[in-house]
Amino acid sequence: MTTPATVVAADVGGTNIKFALGECAGPDCRIVKLSVYRSCDFATFDAAVAAFLREADVEPFARQVAGACFAVAGPVEHGTARLTNLTWRIDERELARVFAIPRVKVINDFAAAGYGVERLPADALLTLQAGTPLEGADRIVIGAGTGLGVCWLTRDERGTCVHASEGGHSDFAPVDALQDELLRHLRRKFGHVSSERVLSGAGLPRIVEFLEEITGEAASAALHEAMAAGDPARAVTHFALERRDALAMRALDLFVAAYGAFAGNIALIALAHGGVYIAGGIAPKIAAKLQDGTFMRAFRAKGRFDTMLASIPVYVVMNDHAGLLGALAEAARVAGSPFRQPRSKPGSDPDKAGV
Repeated sequence: MTTPATVVAADVGGTNIKFALGECAGPDCRIVKLSVYRSCDFATFDAAVAAFLREADVEPFARQVAGACFAVAGPVEHGTARLTNLTWRIDERELARVFAIPRVKVINDFAAAGYGVERLPADALLTLQAGTPLEGADRIVIGAGTGLGVCWLTRDERGTCVHASEGGHSDFAPVDALQDELLRHLRRKFGHVSSERVLSGAGLPRIVEFLEEITGEAASAALHEAMAAGDPARAVTHFALERRDALAMRALDLFVAAYGAFAGNIALIALAHGGVYIAGGIAPKIAAKLQDGTFMRAFRAKGRFDTMLASIPVYVVMNDHAGLLGALAEAARVAGSPFRQPRSKPGSDPDKAGV
C-alpha cells in the first residue's frame, strides 16, 4: 500500500492567502486542512507559511512535507516572483531551504487557476453562454479580484498545457463615449491605464468617483460610509445589487460592460473556441448581474466577429478555490503524485461547488 505524500499548496493574492494541506497517494489527493489568512497580517510570505504549518501541526524541519506549490499574483521568472500588489519577494529555492521541503514550485496565480479549472466539478460552473465548444480548442481563464488575471489553456498530445500571462496589464480599451471619459479620468491619475485599473476591486470605487465627477451627482452618504468602513468594492456591489444607490448601480453597469468587452478581446486573441472561464473573487459575488445580458452583449460586440463570439462558451467559475486546487495539483506533481479529482457531468448548480 502506497504511503500518502503530504503536500502544501497556497493561492497567494493581494488580499488573502488560501492554504491547503493535502495527502496524496498515487493519483488521488485529499485536502486535510484548509485555511485563509489576510495577506496584510504578515510582513513576509515566509511568516505566512510558518503560521499555516503551525496551525496544521506540521513540523517544517522534520521533512514531513514532500512537496509544495505556491501560486502568486505576479509574474514568475526562474522560480522567483515579486507580487504586483504586495511588497513580497517569493523564491522557491529559499522556501525549500527555510522549511526543508524537498521540492517547491512557485507559479503564477492564474496558471494555477488554469490547472484548477481542469479539476473543478462541472457543477461549479455557471453558464452565461452555451456556445458550441470545439474539442481540443484553446480556452482562457480571466478573473478580476485584487488584480486582473489571464491565462491560456492549450492541448497537445501530452494533454493540457497552461500558459501564464500578464494580460490584465494590457491597455484599457474603451468601447463607448462614457468609457472614453473614464480613460481620460484615469489617465490624469495614473498616466498609463491598464485594464486592471478598471477591472479589479480597486476599479469599482474609482468608477464611482469618476461618475460623481462627470455627473455632478454624489453617491449616497450611506454608500460613502460603507466604503470608508470596510471593503469599498464590496460596498459598491452590495449597494448596486440591492438597488440602494443609483450611482453604485451605474458603476456596476459600467464595470460589467468593460469586463465583458475585455473578455471578448481576449477570446478573439486566443480564438478560445474551447471556452472562456470567468474566475476571480468578484465574479461569483456579482453572478446575478453577469446574467442580466450586460456582460455578454459587450463580449459579443465585435463587429464582423460577433457571430463567431456567439459560438464560444462562457462560464462563471462559482468556486473561488480554483487557484488553490490548481496549486495543489502542482504540489502533488512535484512531489511525485499526480493529482486526480473526479469530474462530474456539466451543470450549473453553484451550491455543489467545493474544494
